[in-house]
Amino acid sequence: MSRLRIALLNAAHDGADTRRNFRRELDADVSEFSLTDGELPESFEYDAVVVTGSRSSVYWDEPWIRAAREYAREAAGHGLPCLGVCWGHQLLAEALGGEVDAMGEYEIGYREVERAGDDPLLDGLPDRFTVFTTHSDAVVELPEGAREIATNEYGNHGFRKDHVFGVQFHPEYDPETARTVTEGKDELNDERKERVVAGITDENYAKACEAKALFDNFLQYAAAVRDERPATASD
Repeated sequence: MSRLRIALLNAAHDGADTRRNFRRELDADVSEFSLTDGELPESFEYDAVVVTGSRSSVYWDEPWIRAAREYAREAAGHGLPCLGVCWGHQLLAEALGGEVDAMGEYEIGYREVERAGDDPLLDGLPDRFTVFTTHSDAVVELPEGAREIATNEYGNHGFRKDHVFGVQFHPEYDPETARTVTEGKDELNDERKERVVAGITDENYAKACEAKALFDNFLQYAAAVRDERPATASD
């Protein structure tokens, strides 16, 4: 069986850490596009789309965000499995008609998330699991027809609509990325940043690695969708 072809929409402004993390977790042929540089796939000839995190807000009126939102909407319309992480989760929700807004606070650090029902994306994970979070925006209204698949006291942490999945947390993060992102949060005071960094331990990272299973779950789901598509001449 041929390897999956994944379009990775990298929304990070300095994409090196994001590139490393997602390429490590995605066992597939990955074609990367830098959204902030205006790059987008020229077609939908992929088996799935993955949208990364970003320090931007999806509701900012910027050309690259508008273009990314439109591509995501069309990819979903073509029936491509899509996975969004953090900013990507919010972009997919907004592209499908949901609403994203500022939280008025910051969730950051290793925290617990609770599953909300069963979904193949979270197969193998316990009812409550540890993740690394860093966001001050949230999906405050799900797209019509979507259902919540993960949550915690800060709000929605995952949704599913048809072949589209989003998670607010960062299953791809390694400890190096968690530290770099935390230390770069100018909007947080030093005391809070020090508390978060102190929590970036081997023990917490080991717990959070459990959530990495969702990448394999997504790839398995995308493979099943691909295999169910009618064969074409290009196949």
